[in-house]
Formats: sequence, structure tokens, C-alpha cells
Amino acid sequence: MATDHVEPAVTGGECEREPDPSDSLRTFGAVVQALREHAGLSRVQFGELVRFSKHTVESVELGRRMPDASFVERAEEALGNTGALRHSARFLTRGEAGLAAWFRRWARLEREAVSLCTYECRLVPGLLQSEGYARAVFEGTVPVAPDEQLENFMATRMERQRMLFERPTTPFSFIVEEHVFRRRFGDAEQMRGMLDRVLELSAPRNVTLQVVPLEAGLHACLDGPLQLVETPRGQRLAYSEGQQNGRLIADPKEVSLLYQRYDTLRSQALNAKDSRGLLERLRGEL
Repeated sequence: MATDHVEPAVTGGECEREPDPSDSLRTFGAVVQALREHAGLSRVQFGELVRFSKHTVESVELGRRMPDASFVERAEEALGNTGALRHSARFLTRGEAGLAAWFRRWARLEREAVSLCTYECRLVPGLLQSEGYARAVFEGTVPVAPDEQLENFMATRMERQRMLFERPTTPFSFIVEEHVFRRRFGDAEQMRGMLDRVLELSAPRNVTLQVVPLEAGLHACLDGPLQLVETPRGQRLAYSEGQQNGRLIADPKEVSLLYQRYDTLRSQALNAKDSRGLLERLRGEL
């Protein structure tokens, strides 16, 4: 998106944590609160004017909720029609509200990448998840996410997947362990839905999915999930994620090593055709 430009270069070894909630939502919320207080309105009174609950008003002001168009229009009318809310709302992005703080910087790089490689050994990569699978993942988090936050997560996850179709000349490579697709969730219909979605999203010519079969044994990427990206400026970066944290890696030597590991695993995994065949067989077994 135009408001999420990537820095000319990334330096250092680790991604700094970003504020949570996102800057754009928090700034918009602060403007709403300032105008409301200037008008001498409590949250309850303001909520009655815009026909939203006090809880919703509070969530918007604290940057926890993406305001819909009706909220913006009614708030604009109730607070003097200055144009400030309509103008600033154009720069809000739903994505940041539903992304973990440590992932946001990588997500911005991901949106402008000229190539993206992903190795996953824990769960279906977010860019390939079905709605049912994604919801099950988010509902299983600890602590439990409030309904409002869960919907933000869902909207962001589905929005990210659009890049696979909207950028047909950008190569996307995925290498995923077979056991990831065998891990059960929900019922057989939900499992089939997950596999159908993976097959659909990996079908475009710019998307390559390779499965590491169970019999492949040990390999060079056993240290954990990995993502690799090349920026429009030709810089190669890596990202790894663990419990409650993520690390953006910019050191050229370390990134080069991770690319070597990924390339080695690519040669050990099933090719794209055989990988699709395996997923279709798994679907047929349900």
C-alpha cells in the first residue's frame, strides 16, 4: 500500500518491536478523542450521537478497532464537519491492527518483495491457510483473543493472501513439512477445506509449493521456520519466529547461510507436481 513504504535499507541483526496498537489506528483514535473532548462529550454521549456503543467508541479511540465508514461519517458530523476524520481515515490500514507487533516490519517488506520464500514446520503458512484453519489457529491462542481482536486477525490473514493473485510476476516459494498437512483440526470437511485452499492458492504459475515427505529424514532447516525475501533494491533479508517474538535478519553472511539451507532443502523436498499429488491423496483419505 502507498502508505507503507519500505526503508531504503535494513541494517542490524534483529527487528525492533513496534508499538501495539498500530500507529495509524492509534493516531486516528487520538484525533477522535481530542475532538470529542473539545466538544464536551463523554464517550456515552458521543456513542449515542454516532449510534455506536461506548465500548466501540473506546476501542476506536485507543486504536484497537478499525472504524467503519459509518462511524467516520457520523463522527465527522457530530464533531463539526472539519474534514479531519474523513481525510485521516483514508490512511488507516486494517492490516496492522491484526498483526503481531514483531511481525509488522516484515509484513511491510513482504508486500513489496520481488521474491518470497517460506519454510514451515509447525503449521500451514499464513499465506496458504483456509479461513476455517486460520480461525482455529487464532481461537487456540493463549491468552484467548477477544472476539473483536480475533476478527481483526482473520481480516488481516485473508487480506495478506491477495498478494498471491495480485502480483502474478512475483515468485512465491513454499516448502512445508508433510506432517503439517496431516495434523488434524476440526472435522473431515474442515480438513478438506484446508487442503482445497492450499491447492487453490498454490495453483498460480508464480507460486511453488513443495512438501517435505515424512520419509525425507533430517535436513538442514531443522532449526525452525524461515522466511526469505529480496527487496526491490536487491537486498536479501530473512525472518525467523518463535514464541512471542520474531527476528528480522539483515547480516549478509547469516542471510547467505539461510539461503543455502533453503536451497538445499528445496532439492530434498518433493517437486511441485508430486507435492500436489500428495495433498490430493491426503484429501482423498479423509
